[in-house]
Amino acid sequence: MSWRVSTLFAAGALAGCMASGPPAPAQTPPAPPAAGASSAPGGAVLLGTPLLLDRTDLRLGTTVQLAHVPSVSELHDLTLILGLAHIVVTFAEWPKDFAALQALNQTPEGVDVIALLPGYPPSQAAANAWNYVNAALRIVIVVPGPPPGSGVISDLNAMRHLERVIAQMNEPSRSGFERLQRPLSFRKILE
Repeated sequence: MSWRVSTLFAAGALAGCMASGPPAPAQTPPAPPAAGASSAPGGAVLLGTPLLLDRTDLRLGTTVQLAHVPSVSELHDLTLILGLAHIVVTFAEWPKDFAALQALNQTPEGVDVIALLPGYPPSQAAANAWNYVNAALRIVIVVPGPPPGSGVISDLNAMRHLERVIAQMNEPSRSGFERLQRPLSFRKILE
């Protein structure tokens, strides 16, 4: 009986190896995407698609990353994703007004939205628009250097969902950020 089982096992293994065909030839891996951020026209900082890790978040959940504000129907479709916990929206530029953000008010309960914005707000209205979003919202702003004036810092301080400002600078300095009432981090890109 054991001879029969051994013969069947050997025949199955041989048939499996023969059916797979020759090994695939070696291929050159694709070039990796550019790391970090790069500058866009006008000095804006492009954020790419970052991976956000929050060491205080111990739940098992899924993060969805988008390069646009999801529509109400997209938000509804996202509820079908198992364990949806975070929606990360990476902006190429600041939304001009609340109308562009209004769909975020339909974010499913228990899901937070993390907005990554490049540069300083272009206007006080653009900064204030975020105060009308009634969702679990966390805003991170990546700026290309010190603020152009103290009025911009006042606009940032008035943003109730602003979690952190990250200054991308070769030489980290708090100069210009003294009145900022949010955590400040620095980032340096090495190429």
